Amino acid sequence: MTAIDTTGAAPDRDAFTDTLVQPRVIRGPGPATLEAEEISAWFGDHKVLDRVSLTMPARQVTALIGPSGCGKSTFLRILNRMHELIGSASLAGRVLLDGEDVYDRGRRITRARRNIGMVFQKPNPFPAMSLYDNVLAGLKLNAIKAGRDARDDLVEECLTKAGLWREVKDRLRQPGGALSGGQQQRLCIARSLAVRPRVLLMDEPCSALDPTSTRRIEETVAELKSEVTIVIVTHNMQQAARVSDTCAFFLASQGTPGVIVEHGDTGAMFTAPRDPRTADYVNGRFG
Repeated sequence: MTAIDTTGAAPDRDAFTDTLVQPRVIRGPGPATLEAEEISAWFGDHKVLDRVSLTMPARQVTALIGPSGCGKSTFLRILNRMHELIGSASLAGRVLLDGEDVYDRGRRITRARRNIGMVFQKPNPFPAMSLYDNVLAGLKLNAIKAGRDARDDLVEECLTKAGLWREVKDRLRQPGGALSGGQQQRLCIARSLAVRPRVLLMDEPCSALDPTSTRRIEETVAELKSEVTIVIVTHNMQQAARVSDTCAFFLASQGTPGVIVEHGDTGAMFTAPRDPRTADYVNGRFG
């Protein structure tokens, strides 16, 4: 998947221009419930999702599981308006953030991506930029001004939440590209948190990481869910069972568009699924 900076390519002038941060630490409105209503998606004439509806509750981790090619990552990109960056892409349906449609014509795309951040499968820090400036990159892109003390506090807070502060606090001026893969991924999480998203989307954030780095990312997810709603795509069934509160099983068969076969409490889906296809998938019998 192509690495794209989720903080937005241009400042959101209608909300944050020339804002001086007071008090010293930037505050956000808190986690939000995200709802997808009847989402269908196409690439050209090829339909990849068919009328997908899902509620992703605030202060919970929702895992999206299913075989490759069933539309999970496309669905994730639709949630923060990245799908529309592809020239041939189109969609139908609504995405509601605490009841407000993120695709409303009056809403800027950069505001949607500030409220609904994204962490990709492959870490994408700015390699020549320092760790300190990587964390603050979203503030610059959104024209959020902050004094030096506020910036220092924010960098420490976000790196701490991402489980990275103790490892890098003495080398904040080193380039982001000097970190290990797992550290780079946690740096990307810190960068996403700095603009106070209400939802954080994660597209297979551990797929390229070693077991130790994976464990640290999972610990970070568990600690963050009280402050930001999390939606994570994973092919690792053990990971889905460990980190998520609710789960949605996507499936596309014989060239048909992806649909949600079953969704609900993670424990119930893994121990007593309602659909036999869910039971087969979570037990490794296909996919």
